[in-house]
Amino acid sequence: MLNLIILVVFYITFPIFLIWLTLRYPFVKKVGAIVLAYATGILIANVGILPRGSEAFREATIGQDRAFIPKSEAVEMVAAGTLSERDLRVNSIASVQDGAQSALVPLAIPLILFSLNVRRWLKFSGKGFLSMALALVSVMIIVATGYLIFRDKVEGSDKIGGMLIGLYTGGSVNLASIALALKVEPNAFIMTNTYDMIVGAVVILFFITAGPAFFRLFLPPFKRPAEKDEEDFDFKGMSDKMAEEFDDFTGIFSKDTILPLLGALGLSILITAIGLGVSFMFPNVPMTVSAILTITTLGVAASFIPKIRNIRKTFQLGMYFIIAFSIVIASRCDLSVIFQAKYISLLLYVTYAYFGSLFLHLFLSWIFRINADDYLITTTGFVYSPPFVPMVAAALKNKDVILTGLATGIIGWILGNYIGVAFGMWLGKL
Repeated sequence: MLNLIILVVFYITFPIFLIWLTLRYPFVKKVGAIVLAYATGILIANVGILPRGSEAFREATIGQDRAFIPKSEAVEMVAAGTLSERDLRVNSIASVQDGAQSALVPLAIPLILFSLNVRRWLKFSGKGFLSMALALVSVMIIVATGYLIFRDKVEGSDKIGGMLIGLYTGGSVNLASIALALKVEPNAFIMTNTYDMIVGAVVILFFITAGPAFFRLFLPPFKRPAEKDEEDFDFKGMSDKMAEEFDDFTGIFSKDTILPLLGALGLSILITAIGLGVSFMFPNVPMTVSAILTITTLGVAASFIPKIRNIRKTFQLGMYFIIAFSIVIASRCDLSVIFQAKYISLLLYVTYAYFGSLFLHLFLSWIFRINADDYLITTTGFVYSPPFVPMVAAALKNKDVILTGLATGIIGWILGNYIGVAFGMWLGKL
């Protein structure tokens, strides 16, 4: 019992240390707390800190598509000699991990959505929404065709496809939500995200170096408004500030911030409880699916209430829970299982989805005469999420597109859960 308590305390407190590192060291901030969380979790799972189950335990869990064995059943299996006492300890840890990851994401979603001013994004993002729509269509087409190509080679490819939809419309936030809703196996989740980070690192490097010049060879140039009134100028300055605040945790524990933030956390807990309650009303729909979609809907609805939307640092608190989730899910990752030939096909699926959607979006943008800057910034907002938008805007030397990129990422966070879950369920019926 003491070991389980220590594990839970670690999951809760270590993200604070990672956030402190990002505040203290610029290099660590560039790497990102989520990447460090994954690395930490994988290390814990594979250097002997946490015990590993036997082949019989793996067969009784992964082989039967469940995270852990109910306690009474596990005790019976130990008594029968099917499992060992060590497997019983492993099962207890697995139940704690499953409970933790099931709680962290539902708490994170409303907090992340509370701070979003949807009306403002819609008002100031202009023609960039056409590019966003083309990006969404591109992702859906490529993921669907990729499923048809790889469904016999990638286990759970329907769920992987749902995750990829979320990943390429909202980043790691939607990836975690959809993985929870569709009950994706932990190793598949980790490998999908790992391959995405590897491919994504190459692409974002291209975006901020040769990308602007390359895409301007094929697409029309960006045209700035002929006149800028004072309101427009002030709003652009405000957009720069908001973009910087996405990953700014400074002052989160200040007296003026912490009390309203605790109130927001309480509201998030209430929304999570409502989501669970609604899921019981639809017994024919998987519980995690109805709960996640209900929580997303209520989170968006709450963002229209100014008193809730104006609570400082709700986004950052939500990301804290996502960082904690990243540690939990990664600590369930067994590298001895990951390095198998079957995951090569998963790498090919991820690579196809990544580059296929980028090139199809580029082709459609060429047809519809989307300018190069809007193409690049909406792609960034969708695939990499809002925190990366200012970096790419700087590479473009164009601050006028920051709001378009932010709006795309925001809309992606909202739509990604709905489309990703629906897509994952639909692919499984093809």
